[in-house]
Amino acid sequence: MQVFLRITKLINMYIEKIKSPADLKGLDVEALKVVADETRQAVLSRVSRHGGHVGPNLGFVETTVALHYVFNAPVDKIVFDVSHQSYAHKILTGRASGFLGDVDQMNAVSGYTSPAESPEYDLFEIGHTSTSVSLATGLQKARDIRGTHENIIAVIGDGSLSGGEAFEGLDEASELGTGIIIVVNDNEMSIAENHGGIYKNLRALRESGGECRDNWFKAWGFDYKYLEEGNDVGKLIEVFRSVKDTDHPTVVHIHTEKGHGFAPAVANKEAWHYGAPFNPIDGSRPPMPAVETYEQLLSDWMLREMKTDPTLIAVTAGTPSAAGFTPEKRLEAGRQHVDMGIAEEQAAAMSSGMAKGGLRPVWTVYSTFVQRAYDQIAQDICINSNPVVINVVGGGVNSMNDITHICLFDIPMLCSIPGLVYLAPTNCEEYFAMLRWAILQNKMPVALRVPTGAVVHASGPVDAEYGYEPEYKTVHKGSQVAVIAAGSFFQKGEAVVKMLSDKGIDATLINPRYLNGVDAVTLDMLKADHRLVVTLEDGSKDGGFGERISSYYGASDMKVLVGGTKKGLYDRFDVGQLLSDNRLMDEQIVEDILAILG
Repeated sequence: MQVFLRITKLINMYIEKIKSPADLKGLDVEALKVVADETRQAVLSRVSRHGGHVGPNLGFVETTVALHYVFNAPVDKIVFDVSHQSYAHKILTGRASGFLGDVDQMNAVSGYTSPAESPEYDLFEIGHTSTSVSLATGLQKARDIRGTHENIIAVIGDGSLSGGEAFEGLDEASELGTGIIIVVNDNEMSIAENHGGIYKNLRALRESGGECRDNWFKAWGFDYKYLEEGNDVGKLIEVFRSVKDTDHPTVVHIHTEKGHGFAPAVANKEAWHYGAPFNPIDGSRPPMPAVETYEQLLSDWMLREMKTDPTLIAVTAGTPSAAGFTPEKRLEAGRQHVDMGIAEEQAAAMSSGMAKGGLRPVWTVYSTFVQRAYDQIAQDICINSNPVVINVVGGGVNSMNDITHICLFDIPMLCSIPGLVYLAPTNCEEYFAMLRWAILQNKMPVALRVPTGAVVHASGPVDAEYGYEPEYKTVHKGSQVAVIAAGSFFQKGEAVVKMLSDKGIDATLINPRYLNGVDAVTLDMLKADHRLVVTLEDGSKDGGFGERISSYYGASDMKVLVGGTKKGLYDRFDVGQLLSDNRLMDEQIVEDILAILG
């Protein structure tokens, strides 16, 4: 506590008084070092109480201070990649209360750049990687056409350089040929370790002090400057001053330390990329009860299967934790685990190639990142009918809730692609049965929407075999009302049916299992003794599973109540409120059913 009070006292010297970068201009280098220390403690103040991206932000504090000291934002434009390094920027642009205040004040400040929050200084909503250079080239072109002279600065981490859009942005920046400054924040890490040939050159550049013969950036046509001391404010100021007002494309390659200034984050960079609240003194967290997770269960299952099937390959794209592949498990898997780095398009296309070559790839990807590889899934996988297995994790309302990371659109997205089976298991045993079937079959690509939340176990046996045409499973046969509840919302369907039973309505309960198409036989059978079909899905209903069923019934007498979230860009939503606003609370669903029945 004494240490924390001392930290708080230190903070009061400068940053609470900094309302804009202009307030930095009159300070000398020694004072700026204090500002950097205060800013780092402010970052720790937030992430220790609120959670957030720890390591990347701590490592970029000095760079941010130097950037805002040398350049003149908001006239000069700074574009951050993925926003994992934007906390210091927010502190120095008038939002220190989101780091020093109470939790409500922290909640008012996004963990990502946000024009809605600060239109002057946050130019774009950014939460996905590899975008900053491309966005900056647009600003570069706009400046050139307008005839103005502001600096355009794109900040991109070494991990983000593996994404294809980063290559495209660099290509265009070089082609435009006018002034743009690309700050490459090289901390030798993505979320986990980096993967890809570009990192061999980055290592060579670091080891040679930027002087090695082969220079990837110079080959693209960029002027190039290297700074080894990427956490030294004074030297950062010197290098930024040397490139300010450049009239040609320039890369400033700085070597920083992920987690700098906080020993636990330095010692375990992968674990401290993002973190829940912790003790800011020693990094400790209260002990968590041991609970099953699908990530842990998946990785354990895959490792067991790998021992008897050398063709089984676990594929991840910069987020091995999505599949439960910790560093230890990655080591155990050896060459049967492939991580692309941040490159979902490569993951999809390479998986297609592996399947064509006789391997059994299982690509595990967060719902919010599926959209990054839509074309590759459609073209490279599905048109070629290569039996890739895609685990979609985190889909639904109970996953990430920031506007750039919402996980509500994978069902409409993937179900729009012909030639893809999209399965929605409702419990642990059903998931692994579907996964085994998907891996062993060899005719089509299969995606599985891994259940979210607590692991639910089946109360009885589950089917081992599945087909390519939708075949729903009637769990309970009733009349009047049929509730078709998909995936993680199946338990909600069970609760609704129970509540209807208490009101004297014996409703049918159906596990659809297949999201990508309708089971015409089952739907037609319901016409005989049902008046209303209720669909429940954990995602956007616009273009989703329920609307497909509603469309099937069309002009028939069957009424359909489609349950899901309205299409929208929800930002930092409260799950309970979102469910309530969309009439998805169990009681609300029952109320709406009774109102329709009259």
